[in-house]
Amino acid sequence: MRLLLAHPNVDLVAATSRQLAGKTLADVFPRLAHHQSVAALKFSNSDPNQIARQAGIIFLALPHGLAAEFAKPLLSAGARVIDLSADFRIKDANVYEDFYEHDHPAPDLLGQSVYGLPEIYRDQIRGAQLVACPGCYPTSILIPLRPLIRRKAIDRKTIVVTSMSGVTGAGRKVEADYLFSECNESVRPYGVPKHRHLSEIEQELSLLAGEKIVIQFTPHLVPINRGIITTICADIAGNVVKMDPALIFNGAYGEEPFVRLLGDTRLPDTKNVVGTNFIDVAWKIDKRTHRLVVMSAIDNIVKGASGQAVQCMNLMLGLPETAGLN
Repeated sequence: MRLLLAHPNVDLVAATSRQLAGKTLADVFPRLAHHQSVAALKFSNSDPNQIARQAGIIFLALPHGLAAEFAKPLLSAGARVIDLSADFRIKDANVYEDFYEHDHPAPDLLGQSVYGLPEIYRDQIRGAQLVACPGCYPTSILIPLRPLIRRKAIDRKTIVVTSMSGVTGAGRKVEADYLFSECNESVRPYGVPKHRHLSEIEQELSLLAGEKIVIQFTPHLVPINRGIITTICADIAGNVVKMDPALIFNGAYGEEPFVRLLGDTRLPDTKNVVGTNFIDVAWKIDKRTHRLVVMSAIDNIVKGASGQAVQCMNLMLGLPETAGLN
């Protein structure tokens, strides 16, 4: 809502919530109260047909399983949907069931969805009716790994990923594990060895490689509000005579508006990306182990979620890709 209210080319015409129905946006989010349109706009009940009449683009920010139930009638009514849940990221309903532990609620729509990572699927996103925004961890991992996989610069069987995320990655919910007193002054791994995001990470890497890719991924919860730091280690491919990460990354992302390449002299820091739609990428060659170490930083709820969703919306509407995001 913050991003859309400041966007120069769109109007926020509806916001839905069963729990908050009848309250104004300003009541719930006082920091937005200076926007005149927010003073009058109230949360309404979630009626897909009514929403489809009000808006041409609908963002779904719902739990997995529930999002698909709303996407079906919205798409049938002619709306274009950008889903921030996991419901349409996985192309194989069996893989979805394996990682999310229930049947997919709308398997017939899986072939219609486009994975919403503009750095890879920009052209497909432009004409999409249904965009599945990536998870935050996958965004921080897939963008750095994509050019290395395509150039066969690393040994694909040796990829090990460690990520650390702020507490907002768990959403705006009340659970004991995410209470201040449980998180503050503590760092812990979780989702080991099979975090749900691993399913889409391996799916997309396998599509890029043209073969099955399996990686080791360990996420950690750290006591900050927002931000993700990811470190990727992999052996340099045996047939690579001279490893030149700068050539590879500049060739892939030199013109990308939201990818900032730090090279091998600076390291990423979450404070430099918080509140922005940028991903900062850096790398080091470890000559001692003959490995490449690639690091990235994003804001998990901007480039890892809402900002990327707005970036996709800009592409779908034929607007400048950076509109409302700079």
